[in-house]
Amino acid sequence: MRVPGGVKHSRRRKKILRLSKGFEGKRRNCYRIAKQSVVKALVHQYESRRLFKRDIRRLWMVRIGAAARQHGLSYSKLMGGLRRAEIAVNRKMLADLAIHDPEAFGQLASLAREAMGA
Repeated sequence: MRVPGGVKHSRRRKKILRLSKGFEGKRRNCYRIAKQSVVKALVHQYESRRLFKRDIRRLWMVRIGAAARQHGLSYSKLMGGLRRAEIAVNRKMLADLAIHDPEAFGQLASLAREAMGA
């Protein structure tokens, strides 16, 4: 005997239409079109989560590089010096120091310069 799948069918469609909330026109109401739009939106969402992380890391690097230039170092010389001096500070913290505590960043830059000179 065949088991009717009406509940499952309507739940699946309802889920897609719920995800298409906020879309315009048929992309919101028409299941076939909404399904395509939702799939594409989810793909973009997945990519964007990764691109966001990439962009933020690039922003940190730009900020660190700008602060390093004020102390007479390039970004790569600063990072190399910190590595040689065995100072383990991540880019997020360095960028934060560069903005909110320039004196501490200056001390790190001088330590990096000394490590490169030695």
